[in-house]
Amino acid sequence: SKISVVHCFYFRGGAELLFDGVKKHQVTLPCQPEPWNIRNLLKWIKQNLLKERPELFMQGESVRPGILVLINEADWELMGELDYKLQDQDNVLFISTLHGG
Repeated sequence: SKISVVHCFYFRGGAELLFDGVKKHQVTLPCQPEPWNIRNLLKWIKQNLLKERPELFMQGESVRPGILVLINEADWELMGELDYKLQDQDNVLFISTLHGG
C-alpha cells in the first residue's frame, strides 16, 4: 500500500483569511489509487481547509485569477498547473494578489 505523504500548504497575501487566518497547514493527504495532482488537491482543500467564501479562492476546478500558485518556489505554470503530480514533501504556496478596497 502507498504511504500517505505530508505536504505543507501556505496561504499568503490575504488568502489566509479564507482559512481562519492560518498561513501554514501541514497536511497528510489520504491514500488514493491515483497520484495526487493539483486538481485533486484543490478539491480537497476546498472540502477540508477552506472556511469561508470559496468563490474568492476557487473558480471552477482551479484557483481564481489573481492567486499565484508556487510549487517548491517555482511558478506552477512551469510545472503543469492542475496536472502537476504532488511529490513527497512538496511545498505549495498560494498567494492572493487581489486586494479589495
